[in-house]
Amino acid sequence: MTGDHQTLALLLFSVFVAVTLGITTWVSRHRHGSAEEFYAGGRLFSPMENGFAIAGDYMSAASFLGISGLIALYGYDGLLYSVGFLVAWLVVLFLVAELVRNCGRFTLADVVAARMSERPVRIAAGTSSVTVSVLYLVAQMVGAGSLVALLLGGTSGAARTWTVIGVGALMVIYVSLGGMRATTWIQIVKAVLLLAGTVTLTVLVLVRFHGDFDQLLRTAAERSGHGESFLAPGLRYGGDWTARFDFISLGLALVLGTAGLPHILSRFYTVPTARAARRSVVWSIGLIGGFYLMTIVLGFGAAAIVGPEAVRGSNAAGNTAVPLLALDLGGGADSTGGTVLFAIVAAVAFATILAVVAGITLASSASVAHDLYASLRRSHAKPRSEVAVARAAAVGIGVVAIALGLLARDLNVAFLVGLAFAVAASANLPVLLYSLFWRGFTTRGAVWAVYGGLIPAVVLVVLSPVVSGSPESLFPGVDFQFFPLQNPGLVSIPLGFVAGWLGTVTSGELPDEAKHAETEVRSLTGAGAV
Repeated sequence: MTGDHQTLALLLFSVFVAVTLGITTWVSRHRHGSAEEFYAGGRLFSPMENGFAIAGDYMSAASFLGISGLIALYGYDGLLYSVGFLVAWLVVLFLVAELVRNCGRFTLADVVAARMSERPVRIAAGTSSVTVSVLYLVAQMVGAGSLVALLLGGTSGAARTWTVIGVGALMVIYVSLGGMRATTWIQIVKAVLLLAGTVTLTVLVLVRFHGDFDQLLRTAAERSGHGESFLAPGLRYGGDWTARFDFISLGLALVLGTAGLPHILSRFYTVPTARAARRSVVWSIGLIGGFYLMTIVLGFGAAAIVGPEAVRGSNAAGNTAVPLLALDLGGGADSTGGTVLFAIVAAVAFATILAVVAGITLASSASVAHDLYASLRRSHAKPRSEVAVARAAAVGIGVVAIALGLLARDLNVAFLVGLAFAVAASANLPVLLYSLFWRGFTTRGAVWAVYGGLIPAVVLVVLSPVVSGSPESLFPGVDFQFFPLQNPGLVSIPLGFVAGWLGTVTSGELPDEAKHAETEVRSLTGAGAV
C-alpha cells in the first residue's frame, strides 16, 4: 500500500477514535454511578435509537469483512452466513425480546433467577455469558488485525499484534468510563457509517455491471475458477458426510445463537418498556436485513472484480475482500479515488470493530459483576461496588481477548463468530426458553441446561479441526482432533436442551407455582417489570 493510503486511513481511524473517546468522556461527566446507569444507560433510549444500536452491535466485522470474504471465496455456500444471521432475528422477535425485557433487569441470569435459587443459576449463566462474549471478542480482534495488516503492508505481523492490543485497550476505556450510554451512542454512530459505506460500495458494484446482477454472478463464477459450481451449493460444505453435517451444524448455530448472545439481550434493558423493546427489534430487522442483502452484492462483487486468488493472496481467510474491492472500485491502488475509498472503508470497518467490542465487553463485565460477584457476595455488594467490579472485569476480559485474538489471527472472522453462536445456542438458549415457557422447570434443570450445553460445546471445539490436525488449525503442528465437525452446534445444542430436561425430571424439586405465575404474568403483560 502507498504512503497516501496509510496516511489517509490512519487519519480517518484517528478521527473516529477521537470522536468516540469524546462521546465517552462527555458521558462519563454526566453519570451518577448507579448500576442502572452503567448497565442500561438509565433505560432512556427510544426504540429507533435502540434499533440502530442493536444493528450496530450485530453488524460486526464478521458481517462486513468475514461474510463478504466467504462469498468471494466460496460463492453460494458463503450465503449461509447472511441468511442465518438474518433469519435468527425472527427467533429474537417472536420468542425473546419482549419477554426478556419484562422479566430481567440487566443480564440473562436475571430472567432465569426470577423463579430459581439465585446463586447457582447466576454463577452458571454468568460463566456461560463470559465464555460466549470472549469468543465473540476474539473474532473482532482478528478482523482488526487483518484490516490494519493490509493497510500497513499486507503481511505485517507486528501491525496485527499492536492493532489487537490497541483495540483491546480502547474497548476497556469505552466501557470503564462511559458504560452503556457511551457504548450505545458509539454503536449508533457506527451503524450509520457502516450502512452508508455499504450502500456506497453496493451502488458502485452495480454501476460497474450496469445494474445487471446476472452479469455480476456470471463474471464472479468465471473468475472463481469453479464455473457454475461457484453459484451452487457444495463448494465449501459439499462432498462427504462430514461437510454436509457441518453445514447443518452451522445453520443451527446461526439461527438459534442470536437469541442467546449476552450483548444482544442486554440491549433490551436500555428502553423504558417491553413494547419499546419489540419496536427496537423491528427497527433493527429492517436495518440488518438491508445490510445483509448488500453483503451478497459485495461478496460476489469482490469475486468478479478482485478475484478469489487476489483475495486469498492478501488474506487466506478472505477477511480483506471488501477493502480490496473498495480499492479497485475507486480506480486502483495508485489512484486518488482508490486511496480515498479504501481509506474510508477501512476506517468504517475499524469503527465497526471498536463499537462491537465495546458492547460485548460491557455485557461480559456486567455478567461478572452482576451475576458472579454479586452472587458470591450478595450481602456486601452495593450498587457502586458492583459497578467498580464491572470496570475491573472489563480490563481482565480485555486481556484474555487480546491473548486469544493474537492466537487465532489467521482464521476467518465469520467462522469464529459461528463458534460463539454455537456456544450461545447450546448454553444460553435452552435455559432461557425453559425458564420462560416451562412451568415445571427447576434450579437443577437450569444449571444442567447451561453446563450441559456449554461444556460439550467448548470441549468439541477444542477437539475439532479448528484447533489441531490440519494446516489451517490454530496448532497445525499437533493433532488431538477427535471430533470431525468444525462447528459443534449439531451435537451441543440438543445436549443443552436434553440436559435441562433431565436435570428437571430427576431433581425431585417442587417448582414454585407462585413464582412461575408471577414470572408468567410479568413476561406477558409487563406488570411489575423494572
